[in-house]
Amino acid sequence: MTPRVEFLWWEGCPSHGRALAELREAMRDSGLDPEAVEVRHIGSEEEAAAAGFAGSPTVRIDGQDLSAPSDDEPVGLTCRIYRLRDGRVSPTPDPADVRDALMAATKAG
Repeated sequence: MTPRVEFLWWEGCPSHGRALAELREAMRDSGLDPEAVEVRHIGSEEEAAAAGFAGSPTVRIDGQDLSAPSDDEPVGLTCRIYRLRDGRVSPTPDPADVRDALMAATKAG
């Protein structure tokens, strides 16, 4: 089964272009169509609240946030910070985490 992949972004976050390119590369590496990503721009605090948007960039696979925020983390127009597998902080998700999540979702279907 092909997973549903969403990419949510806010124009105030400078890393969204790189994050989308890395997501599409991970999809290609996983044998998935990189153009199948549903790209959603979040442009207002109201849209952020309605979407449960924890910041830009956000990657959701089959409705699940790749790096689920804590319950007390507010939603809104902000930039996200991710922790890479080697412990460094990054403005984009770890590509290995993206690939693993895509493969798990593909196998689950």
